[in-house]
Amino acid sequence: FSEKETKPQNPKIRNLLLQIGEAMLEEEAQRVAEEKRKYLKQQCPTLSIPDSMQSLQELCRKLHKQIDLVDEERYDMELKVKKSNKEIDDLKSKVQDLSGKYFKKPVLKRVRMSADAMLAALLGSKHKVSMDLRANLKQVKKEQKEEEKQTGDWRKNIEDKAGMDGRKKMFETETVLHYRTNNFS
Repeated sequence: FSEKETKPQNPKIRNLLLQIGEAMLEEEAQRVAEEKRKYLKQQCPTLSIPDSMQSLQELCRKLHKQIDLVDEERYDMELKVKKSNKEIDDLKSKVQDLSGKYFKKPVLKRVRMSADAMLAALLGSKHKVSMDLRANLKQVKKEQKEEEKQTGDWRKNIEDKAGMDGRKKMFETETVLHYRTNNFS
């Protein structure tokens, strides 16, 4: 059947069908609620609490046994549901395999495109921004260290810094430099 044949043309017929469907859903909900009440009444009779301690203990034992039975049934049901769900999934995958022409993934070719070309293909005429990522980078100049600025014989510097006098001179020059940079900058 085509879509035109199954779709009612007359709005009155469509409204009538909707009303009938709603009435059927309400009847189904009432029927399910009534079955639930009957089941609960059958499975859970009214509880009468005894007066003596021994009869209370006996009632607790009886209730615990019933709880254990219900838990076993629930566990068995869960296993059955999991097993049936797995079977359903397996059958679905077999159906997909059998009707393979509809579910085969096409082999995709690798295409080399620039970022601008991809954005233009995705966004169409809306794409006007260039993807030149290096243009927006901040220019950073490297500072030369003072050690590199000092020229001279490297052996002399090592001899000056050797021993305790050299370390004292290094400490004094560092503190003077630190003082100058913090106060005059």
